[in-house]
Amino acid sequence: MIASPKPISASRSVLTEMLFPGDTNYHGTMFGGTLMQYIDKIATIAAMRHCHMPVVTVSQDSLDFLSPIRVGEAFELEACVTWTHRSSMEIYCVVRAEDLFTGERRLTVTAFSTFVALGEDGKSAPVPGVYPETEEERLLHESARTRYEQRQLRRSQRYSSTDGRDK
Repeated sequence: MIASPKPISASRSVLTEMLFPGDTNYHGTMFGGTLMQYIDKIATIAAMRHCHMPVVTVSQDSLDFLSPIRVGEAFELEACVTWTHRSSMEIYCVVRAEDLFTGERRLTVTAFSTFVALGEDGKSAPVPGVYPETEEERLLHESARTRYEQRQLRRSQRYSSTDGRDK
């Protein structure tokens, strides 16, 4: 039985870290791949918070790097489930950097990921719906179906039956 729909805020997850030299490139800024790992982790937490089941990443739809994170800055990741389908969940993640000496905060990355919930049999399982409560959540929720349709179109064009993969 699928649980009742939940507010987007119920899945909201936040992680704050500080950037040290070991996670930087030769520009003194954070490695993109390292940040992608953080995004996947916080998105996993948000998805599991929503459905209370194991989940897997199935798609990273967009990842927009807007501003670098520099050594010594704090960075904060915030993720939430913005939309659900039968067993899939769209997760929105926003990353902000903060200069801890001046207090200046700036947007550094936005990302949309798709996760699927897994049942006890290891197969996809139904997830609860989700609903917005704020204007920002409403905009994300209302635009999610378009992103879902774009993902489906991309998958159908990229993975034809002639390449040996199942659709």
